[in-house]
Amino acid sequence: MAEHILRCGRCSVYTMAKVCLTCGIATIASHPPKYSLDDKYANYRREEKKKELILKQLY
Repeated sequence: MAEHILRCGRCSVYTMAKVCLTCGIATIASHPPKYSLDDKYANYRREEKKKELILKQLY
């Protein structure tokens, strides 16, 4: 099985371990998901992005 580079969400350290060696929290994938024309969740992402921009008064 191929290993992928993971990233710690708290301290932004890149590692191949499932748990960050620096702070001890779970790591996440460092790359975005694959692009698909049949993206079922695109509408939800756009709605969340719009809400975020409204909260920051940028929309």
